[in-house]
Amino acid sequence: MTEGNECLPAWQAKQLRRAIDAAGVALWSWNVDDDQLTMDERAFALWDMPPSGQVTFEELSSHIHPADRDRVQAAFDATRGVIGSYEIDFRIMAGEEIRWISARGQGDDADIVNRVMFGIFLDVTGRKQAEEGHELLAGEMSHRVKNLLAIASGLTEITSRSTTTAAGMACELIQRLTALGRAHDLVRPLPGTEGTAALLGDLFAVLLAPYDDLGAFSGRVRVAVPRMGVGERTATALALVVHELATNSLKYGALSSPNGTLDIACSSEETNVVVVWTERGGPPVVEPTTAGGYGSKLVSRSMSAQLGGSISYNWSPAGVIVTLRMQKDRVSN
Repeated sequence: MTEGNECLPAWQAKQLRRAIDAAGVALWSWNVDDDQLTMDERAFALWDMPPSGQVTFEELSSHIHPADRDRVQAAFDATRGVIGSYEIDFRIMAGEEIRWISARGQGDDADIVNRVMFGIFLDVTGRKQAEEGHELLAGEMSHRVKNLLAIASGLTEITSRSTTTAAGMACELIQRLTALGRAHDLVRPLPGTEGTAALLGDLFAVLLAPYDDLGAFSGRVRVAVPRMGVGERTATALALVVHELATNSLKYGALSSPNGTLDIACSSEETNVVVVWTERGGPPVVEPTTAGGYGSKLVSRSMSAQLGGSISYNWSPAGVIVTLRMQKDRVSN
């Protein structure tokens, strides 16, 4: 390009377009006087709109996610007062799909030509999904750490009731915490593993061993399930669910009481495997009046997304009854 000539030679324009396409950049311009936007084909495709010569900001805004619409409108109105470059991320509705877009440009009328401002759109959906995944993982890990601390406290209380000496309490508490460590290993995702991980009854026995007052044969925790193999993915998801239910029971339910008992029963239907978790002998049960916390959401997500099933609660005064339903064809995965 020669000085004073704003037109690029044809070969340079072609190479520039190839570079823009390779980067996934969509171009737009905005006439600040009549509020008209002009976009290239990639931008119209990104917004899931038919190509046209111009589009008004109002028409474009109708595709912005309702939760972001006012924020985006205010941001664009303020761009002319922004000194230097600006960037805003927001969601749009592309048919049934939600996409994340990053709009970038120059504010304060920087480099404005003929009352027209220029900028780009980038599809940042993948980045946003990764960020959401990281936030979800961080929240889940924080929740698990808090649960483990609560469990350790509860196990200490249980052990103090069943031992009479400091040495005996230390020995039994170490055994319980060791069992808890084995159970926690089952909650940790194991990528790239296939096939049968364990028998369903053994899985419950390992997960619930730390909560039994005198070990596996005391009768405080009773497991009665048919012989059935479970795969690695199911074992991981189900372990997380059982871990959460046991934590809640240790805090508020049957496992918090010296006389409390827990029964696990299982039956097989035509397409589902049904596990019934029954607590008895604990404090009086009162149905929650507020929405469940992070743990409840985590359990529901695991049951539906990973096991193709559901979880339901019966807040019986004698003790809560939890019913877990899993798709039979997913149990072995």
